[in-house]
Amino acid sequence: MIVKSDAIVLKTVDYSESSIIATLFTKEKGKVAVIAKGARRPKNKFAAFLVVGQLLEVVFYSKESRSVQTLSDVSYSEKLNSFRVDIEKMAIMMTTTEFASQVLHDNEVNVPLFDFLKSMLVWVDKQSYVPAQLFPYLQLRTAEYIGIGVQYMNDNGADTGYLNISSGLLSSHKEDEHAEKLTAAQFAFVKNSLHSTNASVLRIVMDSNVLRNLIQTLDKYFIYHVEGMKPRRSDKIFNQLLTP
Repeated sequence: MIVKSDAIVLKTVDYSESSIIATLFTKEKGKVAVIAKGARRPKNKFAAFLVVGQLLEVVFYSKESRSVQTLSDVSYSEKLNSFRVDIEKMAIMMTTTEFASQVLHDNEVNVPLFDFLKSMLVWVDKQSYVPAQLFPYLQLRTAEYIGIGVQYMNDNGADTGYLNISSGLLSSHKEDEHAEKLTAAQFAFVKNSLHSTNASVLRIVMDSNVLRNLIQTLDKYFIYHVEGMKPRRSDKIFNQLLTP
């Protein structure tokens, strides 16, 4: 079966002396691994395209009995240039793509999440400055798209409280030992992120330690609800953005 789809490059690894295996998040088939034969050879048509974070239109041969499909053709759906030269954007992009790979199961189609990640990457590419707060916003929106979204309990205007990890409830009440206490800034960020789809939430001020702690708390939430979640290798790069 020949599949044509928009795709986001999540990961690439060298294979044999001449080929590359790329993990793609495709709109039509979810997360798939494809082999680009000869991609490591000079002037091969695949080499320039298979870069983590790039937005592509791909054609591949898909067979259910195979864990790795064969890439046939590729082109840009949106060419993103700034990730190659801007270290801060590159750090956010790499953390985002690794995170997406963690939460997606193979061949799990999720068009709303795909569209969200594609729009986010295009937006980041065009900005002159991207705050690190974008990542916890991404975490919260991704939770919604994969069916484990955090829910806010309106406790008469409470301005601080807990993220109850087991139930996914944000409230002023601690439900059990899995609840994580949030600072006022963290609580406001999570609450506003659940109700806002524009960049205004990124203007909520958090110092680097508070922001890092929020990301770690949200990671605990995903680890609790998503089987197989592991620490991200790209966090070492991303954490450099949070170091004063």
